[in-house]
Amino acid sequence: MNKNRHHYSMNRAGLLMLDIALIAISFKLSHMFRYGDTALQHQYSIFFVLFALFWWIVSGFKYFFFRIEGFIPFEKKTAELINVFILHAFLLSTCIVVFNLEDLSRLLLLYTYLLTALLIGISRIILLLVNRYFSKSDMAYSRYVIIGTGPAAMSLRDTFSSEEHPGTKFMGFFDDNTDAVNPHNSQVRGTLADLKEYCLQHRIDEVYYTLPLNNREQIEDLTEFADDNFMYFRIVPDFSGIVQKEVNMYFYHNIPIISIRREPLEHVTNRIIKRAFDFAFSLTVILFLFPIVLPIIALAIKLESKGPVFFKQLRPGKKNRLFLCYKFRTMHVNNQTEQQATKHDPRVTRVGRFLRKTNLDELPQFFNVLLGDMSVVGPRPNLVSQLDQYSKVISKYKMRHFVTPGITGYAQVSGFRGETKELKLMEKRIEYDVRYMENWSFMMDMKIIFLTIWNMIKGEKNAY
Repeated sequence: MNKNRHHYSMNRAGLLMLDIALIAISFKLSHMFRYGDTALQHQYSIFFVLFALFWWIVSGFKYFFFRIEGFIPFEKKTAELINVFILHAFLLSTCIVVFNLEDLSRLLLLYTYLLTALLIGISRIILLLVNRYFSKSDMAYSRYVIIGTGPAAMSLRDTFSSEEHPGTKFMGFFDDNTDAVNPHNSQVRGTLADLKEYCLQHRIDEVYYTLPLNNREQIEDLTEFADDNFMYFRIVPDFSGIVQKEVNMYFYHNIPIISIRREPLEHVTNRIIKRAFDFAFSLTVILFLFPIVLPIIALAIKLESKGPVFFKQLRPGKKNRLFLCYKFRTMHVNNQTEQQATKHDPRVTRVGRFLRKTNLDELPQFFNVLLGDMSVVGPRPNLVSQLDQYSKVISKYKMRHFVTPGITGYAQVSGFRGETKELKLMEKRIEYDVRYMENWSFMMDMKIIFLTIWNMIKGEKNAY
C-alpha cells in the first residue's frame, strides 16, 4: 500500500528541509526588521545553526511532524506543534545561558520565533489541505481485492479501512467457499474464476491472497496473471491460529523466520549504538556533574541524618542477574529496605524528599551504567521482592528483563512512576516497558531523556 503514498505525503527529509528553509526565511526577515538588512552577522549565523539543530532534534520527537498523511485531528496537531515550540524554546534558552550568548538581540529572537511559528503553522495547514484534496481524489486510491473470506481476510480489510490507510479503495472479496452467515457476503464479487476478468475491468492495483498456502499451482497462476497485467500480488499468511498480535518476519539467507515480538535490541548494531551512548553519556555526567553536585548532596544528607551518603541494594537486571544498584540515601537508616516508599513515608528525610522529587537520588546509578549493569534508558529495576511477587500474577512481567534496566524509562516519563498500591498500576508500567522494548530507537531514548529532564525541572508528583 505504501507505493501510492507519494501522491499525498511528504517524507521526513523533505519536510525537515522545508522547515529549515522556513526558519532561514524567518531569520532573514527578522534581521531585516531589527537591523534594516538581511545579511546575517557572524553570531547570528551561528545562532541560526543552533536554532535549526534544536528544531531537528525536537521535531523528531513528534510523530505528527513527519506523518502529514495521517488523519490526526487538527486540534491535536496544533497542540503538538505548540509543545514542540515550547521544548525548542527551553533547549535554546538553556543553550544561551550555558554558553553565555548574552549579546544576542532579544527582540530579534522574538521576531524569529513569531515568524517561524507563523510560517511553519501556515505550511502545516497548506499540507493538510493538499493531503485532504488528494486523499479524496481518485488518483490517490490504490484499488485492491482480497482472495478469501477467512479471519486473515477480514483483519486485512479492517486494517486497510482504518484512517491510517486513507489512500486505499477496497473493491471486494473473491472466494469459492463463502460462509452463508458471513456478514460481509454482500462484498463478495464472485469466485476465483471471476477474479481475472473483474481485475481487468476495474483496473485493480493490488491482489491479496489470504487462502491456505497449499495450492501452489493456483498461486503461481495468479502471480503470473498479476505480473502480466502490472498488478501487485501479495500473499497474506494466516497466523491467527498461532499468535493474536503483530509478528516480525525476517530472512536468514533464504530462510524466512518469524518472531512473535519485535526486538530491535536483539540486533548487534543497535546494542552497540545504545552501549556506546550509555558509556559516553555516563562518563560525561560522572566527570563534569558529579564533582559539583556530590559534595553538596553528600553534605546535606550528612547534616540531616546519620548514616552513609550512598544506599546500595541488590536489584534484578538483564535476564534476572542481580547487581548492586547505587543511589543517594533518601531515608533514615532502617531495616525495611524491601518496602516501597509511600506518600508521606516517615522513613524519607526532607533532603531525601527533594532528591526523589527531582530524580537526583538516581545520579549514582551512572556508575552502574558505566559498569554495564544498567542503561541510561530502559525498564526501571524493581525490588527483588517485586520480581517474585509480580512474576506470578502478571504474565509479561519477566519480559521486561530481556533488556538492560535503565535509570529512566518510558513508563516513568508516561506518568507511571512511584508507588504501585494497585496491581493495575504495575500492569500499566509493564505494558509501557514492553512497548519500549518492541519499539526501541535511538531517537526514542533521546525523547525519554529530555522528558526526564523536563520532569526533574517541574517536579514529579508521584515521586515520594
